[in-house]
Amino acid sequence: MKSPIALPTSTVSRNALVAVAIVAVGAAVYWLSDILTPLAMAIFLLIMIDGVKRFIEDRTPIPDRFAGAAALIFIVLLFFASIAIIVNGAAGFFTDASGVWSRIGPRLDRILIDASDMVGVDTAPTAAELMGQLDLNSYIASTANQARGTLTGAFFVMVYLAFLLASQAGFKRKIIGMFPDRTARNEAVEVFQRVRGGVEGYIWVQAVTGAMICVFAWILMRAVGLQNAEFWTFVIFVVGFIPVLGGAVAGLVPPLFALVQFETYWQATVLLIGLQAILFISGNFIQPRMQGDNQNIDPVVVLLALAFWGKIWGVVGMFLSTPLAVMAMAILAEFRGSRWMAILLSGDGEPYAEAEAPNEKAKRDRVNSPRPEDD
Repeated sequence: MKSPIALPTSTVSRNALVAVAIVAVGAAVYWLSDILTPLAMAIFLLIMIDGVKRFIEDRTPIPDRFAGAAALIFIVLLFFASIAIIVNGAAGFFTDASGVWSRIGPRLDRILIDASDMVGVDTAPTAAELMGQLDLNSYIASTANQARGTLTGAFFVMVYLAFLLASQAGFKRKIIGMFPDRTARNEAVEVFQRVRGGVEGYIWVQAVTGAMICVFAWILMRAVGLQNAEFWTFVIFVVGFIPVLGGAVAGLVPPLFALVQFETYWQATVLLIGLQAILFISGNFIQPRMQGDNQNIDPVVVLLALAFWGKIWGVVGMFLSTPLAVMAMAILAEFRGSRWMAILLSGDGEPYAEAEAPNEKAKRDRVNSPRPEDD
């Protein structure tokens, strides 16, 4: 019988300590979710502001001293506009002005009768009977709490963002104090730029592909006459930043509302087939070409990150799950002791590969390369 592999005691102790630390950090992150969630969103917005600022500096005649203010105003307005569109659009479905809420009961009865006829059931349940089995009061209360939490969270995001912007002035001095050696300081700056580049690359790819999806989805929804097509277009763009679940929401929710709005089923069928085709083409042909090496993340890791951060931080965690995974892989790859974890997170085993050249060792970045002017 082959003897088992013997591991040094120090290795076992280190791995056990790492496992305990991961569990402790996860528990702390969950316990402090009310504090850390707006902070994480503020950091995400700060990275977006920095990217927009550099874009303005490179491609517009706006003076550099005004580029930061322009980027800040643009991102903050975009953040609040997104919240307003989602809240107002969702609230519109619970008013009689849209006409959908008043028709939802009779239309569901008709759908249930037609479905029962197809499967050979004589007596179909009514919508009122099905709704009676649900605790609507708890769902309404939960929705109201989430809406209130969204507004409160947006306020704290802005507070954190203001303090993060104010602390940027001393960031370089802190880096010098933490890394007095120039070589170590340059390596730390490269890590930061690599993490920033990975997050910016993810945002860029999702924004561009999401915009393309929204154009074709809007045309399709307007062609069949779906109400609030502009609202659903914006929803599709926002949920596109949530892996896996975003595609399910974008491809299924508009057809479901089409079932309620229209008396016939062909509109919902066209929307279902059309949206699924758009998402399939984007997800399998366009998006992989744009991503390149920017998001060398294993698909299983993407799914686990979605489940983990969604469980801890809710919708915000789902929204930030992939950027957090990109950041974790880029940081873990920089240290010899944690590089094995970065390899597991990566898609091809090279989170940022080290290739031996004849006379030197070169690093091939898996995220956007840092720009020389940013050093």
